[in-house]
Amino acid sequence: MERIASFCVDHTTLLPGMYLSRQDGEVKTWDVRMKRPNQGDYLSPAAAHTIEHLFATFARNSRFGDHVIYVGPMSCLTGFYLLTQGLTDQQALTLTTEAFAWMADYDGPIPGASERECGNYRLMDLPAARAACAAMLPVLQSLDADQLRYEARR
Repeated sequence: MERIASFCVDHTTLLPGMYLSRQDGEVKTWDVRMKRPNQGDYLSPAAAHTIEHLFATFARNSRFGDHVIYVGPMSCLTGFYLLTQGLTDQQALTLTTEAFAWMADYDGPIPGASERECGNYRLMDLPAARAACAAMLPVLQSLDADQLRYEARR
C-alpha cells in the first residue's frame, strides 16, 4: 500500500500552526496543529474532546458554516482536522482564528455534552480546553494565508 499524505509530512520539524494537509477537488483538509509532535506535551483526551465539541459547534454555526464538512481531533492529541469546501485559504484561517478566540473565552455548558448526545459525555475538561485554545490563538493570529503550507513554516 502507498503511504498516505499525512504520513509523508516530517513530524520532527512540524511546528504549531495551520496547514493545508490535502486537497481533493474543492475539499480542503486543514491540519490545525496545536502541539509540536513527539515532544511529550499533548492535549489531554478530555481537553481534546471538549475542543472537538466547541470547535465543531462554532464552525458549523459561523458565517462559514455551510462550507464546513468536518471538525475532528487527531488521535495523536496534537491538534484537529478541519475539512472545508468552497472557502479560500484566508476564510479558513479566519474561521479557525475566530473559533479559537471564542473557545478561549467560552464559559458555558459544553454543547452536546449529555448522555443522549455523546458517547463519552463525562470526558470533558473546559478549563484545559480553554487554556489550550488560548495558547494556540497567538499562533493563528500571527499567520496569513500564504503561510498555510507545510513548507512555508519551516
